[in-house]
Amino acid sequence: MRKLGVLFVVLCGSVLLAGCGGGSGSTTDAPASMEGGAPAATPGFRVQQAPAREQAPVPDNGPQVTDRKEVVTGTVDLTADDPIAAAQTLTDRVIRLDGRIDQRTENPGTGDDDPHANLVIRIPAGETDAFIDGLGEIGEVTEISTNRDDVTLQWQDLDARITALRASVDRLRDLMARAANTADLIAAEEALADRQAELDSLTGQRRYLDDQITLSTLTIDIGTTAEKKGDTGPANFWDGVVDGWHSLIDWLKDAVVFAGQALPWLGFLAVLGAILAVVRLFRGRRHRSRTTTAVTPPVGSVGSATPEAAAVSAEESGAAGKPGAADKSAHPTDKSGGPADESGGSAGE
Repeated sequence: MRKLGVLFVVLCGSVLLAGCGGGSGSTTDAPASMEGGAPAATPGFRVQQAPAREQAPVPDNGPQVTDRKEVVTGTVDLTADDPIAAAQTLTDRVIRLDGRIDQRTENPGTGDDDPHANLVIRIPAGETDAFIDGLGEIGEVTEISTNRDDVTLQWQDLDARITALRASVDRLRDLMARAANTADLIAAEEALADRQAELDSLTGQRRYLDDQITLSTLTIDIGTTAEKKGDTGPANFWDGVVDGWHSLIDWLKDAVVFAGQALPWLGFLAVLGAILAVVRLFRGRRHRSRTTTAVTPPVGSVGSATPEAAAVSAEESGAAGKPGAADKSAHPTDKSGGPADESGGSAGE
């Protein structure tokens, strides 16, 4: 019986010790399981943990538009008592807004033309509406037309291409610095030149677009409020007579001016006609002298005379060579030695 009691005590003690050891082990392993979010892994085995829950990705809908890029243009028709003074007032306002005048045309009005002015101005885009509202202080606004052109996508495209080209230029420069031979260096230089030219072009386009976005463009036409000249005719008979008299005076003035302008031309034409007449007279005399010489040959010209005329000339020359021959031929004598009076005989007969 004593042996059975001792054995019972030993068994109870071992049970108690086993219970205390199991309790202490479970207490020690509990924090580890709680911290890891999964039961403790048994040595020699791999425990696959569940993936942590992640936030759902946001869909990519392209670049987010945060700032609209607009090009503002417009036209304004304005009338004022003095369009030239109104144009100067507008110029002063534009300068105060840090704008600029791209074009300015003024006509003070002469004759039948009325005073007129035209301005093309550039002002900050944010001040456009306030500037147009203030035009009523200068004159009467008769017409307003404005337009806003959205160029946001165009500006973003230029900006993205410029950024990519700048990165490409930097890489090419790095390749040039690390080129191992001349062929690689030349190829990198050619590619860099092309990229740099394209980059400069795109940069210029974006600079121009930025200027159009920053400053709005307004075309302001300023007319006069005075009555148009020459729109109405004479109101009664006496006004018609006065208007006709003024028209006659104006016509006479124009005629006198025309005569004064034509007088030098008339003198020039008279001198030219006199010169032509003298030349024509001289040519006529010369022609007549040549005709006379051709029809009547000179005396003593044997070659040009007929045979009969040559014989008569020879006889006359022979008679002229003998002394007294001329007297005999001129005064023939009769047998008695006296001169025959041919005239007397012929008279007697």
